[in-house]
Amino acid sequence: MYALIESGCKQYRVEEGDEISIERIPQEGSVQFDRVLLIQDGETPLVGAPYLSQWIVRGEIVGEIKAPKVICYKYKKRKRSRRTVGHRQKYCRVKITQIAKA
Repeated sequence: MYALIESGCKQYRVEEGDEISIERIPQEGSVQFDRVLLIQDGETPLVGAPYLSQWIVRGEIVGEIKAPKVICYKYKKRKRSRRTVGHRQKYCRVKITQIAKA
């Protein structure tokens, strides 16, 4: 059994026991995903239009991680202009505990 959920304008395929990295959320402890797009349990998938309101996916927040640093280097020839810009995105690790009807 697996589900497609939406979090932070991104879609994730999850099963029970999976750990996913989603964009940082300000919660601690447990989290519920109510934007379920698809449920596959056996032979017939259940597809929402756009969401399945009677299904819910629960998970526990494991911790916070950082992505690798992305470095951008800007350079303009003959102008003596150069600039280095870096960014490091923060993510939240979530372990999926349950896919069930609400």
